[in-house]
Amino acid sequence: MLLAGLPGAGKSTLLNRLYRLRGDETRPARFGDVRVIDSRQSRNWWARFLHPIPPRLRTPLVHATHVWRIGRAVAGGHGVVAHTRGTWPHILHFFAFLVRLRGGRMHLILIDVDPETARAGQMARGRVVTGTTFARHCRRWVPLMRRARSGTLPPAAGVTVLDRDAADRLEVIRFG
Repeated sequence: MLLAGLPGAGKSTLLNRLYRLRGDETRPARFGDVRVIDSRQSRNWWARFLHPIPPRLRTPLVHATHVWRIGRAVAGGHGVVAHTRGTWPHILHFFAFLVRLRGGRMHLILIDVDPETARAGQMARGRVVTGTTFARHCRRWVPLMRRARSGTLPPAAGVTVLDRDAADRLEVIRFG
C-alpha cells in the first residue's frame, strides 16, 4: 500500500495517527507483519551523519534509502504501508514489479489536496520544498489524479482517492 500526495498533503500526519508514529523514528515501524515506512525515518537516520551537508545534497541519499527500505520490506514478504510522493511513475512501476514478484498486488491511497493546502501543510510542519520542486510535483500530480479518477492507474491494482476530510476520518488500513 503506497500512500501518495503532494508534499504537505498530510501523508505523514495520517501515518502518525494510524500507527502512532512519533516522527523521531530512524527505522521502519513494525506492526505485526506490516512495515510502516515514512521518508522521515530515512531522513532521521541520515541526519546524524549528514547534518552539516545542505539539504539539497542530502535529499537524493535520503530518497534512495527510503526507496531501498520499501523494496527490502516488499522483497521480504511483508505487508507495507509506505509514504511516497507518488509523482514519479518509474518509482510506482518499480514497486509494483517487486510486489508482483512476491505474488502480491500494489494499492494506492492518494491524498488529493489543492496546492495551496499542500503548501500550508509544508509551512505548518516547518519543511518547505523549493518552489521549483513543488511546481514539478504539482505538474505530475494533475495527470496522475486524472488517471486515478478515470479508474485507470497502472501499475496499481487498486486506487482510493481521499480528500483531506476523508483522510482525517480513515481509521485503519487492513491487509487481506
